[in-house]
Amino acid sequence: MKRELLITFGAFFFMSLTAFTGVYAGESSEKTVTISEGKVDVTGDGKKDLIYVKGVPYEEGAQYLNNIFLKIRASNGEIYKIDLEGGYDPAAIYKDLNHDSVKDIFISVPTGGSGGLSNYYLYSLRDFQVTNLTVPEPLAVSSQFEDGYKASITIEETGQSYSFDLSDRKDDYERLGLYQDGKLNEPAELMVLPFGLLETEKVKNGLYGLKGSQRINGAYNADGIANLESSWLYENGKWELLSAEVKPLKAQ
Repeated sequence: MKRELLITFGAFFFMSLTAFTGVYAGESSEKTVTISEGKVDVTGDGKKDLIYVKGVPYEEGAQYLNNIFLKIRASNGEIYKIDLEGGYDPAAIYKDLNHDSVKDIFISVPTGGSGGLSNYYLYSLRDFQVTNLTVPEPLAVSSQFEDGYKASITIEETGQSYSFDLSDRKDDYERLGLYQDGKLNEPAELMVLPFGLLETEKVKNGLYGLKGSQRINGAYNADGIANLESSWLYENGKWELLSAEVKPLKAQ
C-alpha cells in the first residue's frame, strides 16, 4: 500500500512540476519585448539580416529591462543571440567601425544612474562569426584638489595637465568640510566618471570611429567641473586614441 501511495504521489509531483515549468516558460516569453529591429547586412554576404534588440522588463510596466539581448536572424538561416547587461532604452547603430567593409553592431544601454552613464557594446558578424570588438576603455586620469580652492588633473595616456580655479564654490566646499579657510583638510581627488557618452562619428580620413565624453566632477555628482572628450579609431585590431581634450563646463 505504501509503495502504491509513493508511486501515485511521485507521478502527481512530476505532472505538477511539468505543468509549472510550462506556465513559467510561457510567462517568460510574454514578458520579452522587442525594443527595435533592423534589416542590415552585418555578415558581408550582400543579403540583409534581421537584427532585433529585445529585453525583459523588471516588472510589468517598468522601464528598466533585465536580460537585454540581440537576436539576429542571419541570411544563412541561423539565429544568433548576444546577451547584454540590463538598463533602459537600448539603441543599436550599424556602422563599419573596424573597417572591414562590413557594418558592425554598436549598442548603447543607459544604466539610469545619477551619473548619466551607459554601457556600450560593439559586435561583428562578418562571415557569420560573432566577434566582440569591445569599445575603448575610459581614459585614466590622476587628479587632486589643491589649497586655495583649486584642482588639477593629468591624463595618463597623453600626459596632458589641466588646472581649475574653483573659488566660486568655496562656500559650498567650506560647508562640506573639504576646505577650511582655503586650506584643504585632507588629500582628495576629483570624480572622473566612465563614458557618459560614446557615439559613432567620422574621425579620420572619412573613417568611422568613436567619440567619447567623460564627466569630471568635484565633491559630488552635481558638482560638474569639465568634460574629458576623446576621439578613437579602430586600427590593427585595437582602439587607438587620436585626441583627448578637457573642456571646462560653463558656470551656471
